Amino acid sequence: MKIPKRLQPLVDDGMIDDVVMQLMSGKEAQVYVVRCGDEERCAKVFKEAKQRSFKQAVQYQEGRKERNSRRARAMAKKTRYGQKEQEQAWLTAEVDALYRLAAADVRVPKPYGFVDGVLLMEMITDAEGVVAPRLGDVTLTHEQALRYHAKVIQDVIRMLCAGLIHGDLSEFNVLVDGEGPVIIDLPQAVDAAGNNSAAAMLYRDVNNMRDYFGRFAPELLSTHYGKEMWALYESGELHPDSKLTGHFDFDTHIADVDELMEVIDDAKEEEAERQARMRDDEEDYPEPPQPY
Repeated sequence: MKIPKRLQPLVDDGMIDDVVMQLMSGKEAQVYVVRCGDEERCAKVFKEAKQRSFKQAVQYQEGRKERNSRRARAMAKKTRYGQKEQEQAWLTAEVDALYRLAAADVRVPKPYGFVDGVLLMEMITDAEGVVAPRLGDVTLTHEQALRYHAKVIQDVIRMLCAGLIHGDLSEFNVLVDGEGPVIIDLPQAVDAAGNNSAAAMLYRDVNNMRDYFGRFAPELLSTHYGKEMWALYESGELHPDSKLTGHFDFDTHIADVDELMEVIDDAKEEEAERQARMRDDEEDYPEPPQPY
């Protein structure tokens, strides 16, 4: 096929020998199958900010560290330079996450490099060597659903121990190769320790997986792995190889309404006394007459 303009520099530099075909076009990127020597890999070409429909939500970016203070100030002030650097930080987030998670033994595509908005990475294939399907396009047996769910949960645990939460995990962001699930699409990866929405995003990721696999293994629908996982993480007891039960004891304490009303009444009484003291002070120390 004709070489896309964005991939031409990688061909010129010898990083890519040939472009085989376009694999998919999504809300944030186009993905191509490329040949590099004897291997076929994927080239993910990120769209420019004005062409992307996925919003660079502050909710996702909160907590991400920026080591360069000048760049951080520019990004905060939203100057032209700052917007350019923020765009670059967004694009490199997936690359950083892939390297970080691969080192943590999470099953993600192996990254090979990032050049001018193009991410070169491993192509995930099925047992026959064909491009792996998305999880949502696969019909599972009961046993497969239980096994794949356990694998995804273990990878989410390892991600969390590595300080990251996917943030957009669903059956459409997981591929199935010959060995099982492979997590993909991480540009919105969330900093677990620095993001105030981290727990909520973890719950959503885990519950999305529960609901999907629960179609084939209904017993999963009553599990609460997200809550259990976060509780262990907060207490410092979560480890990469932690084995969870899916059980979580929710707080069933019922609020004492009478006690709560007493607290409210006391607060109202204190406020009334404060207002009365202010009025007394005004009477004792009236304002001096104003000159004409």
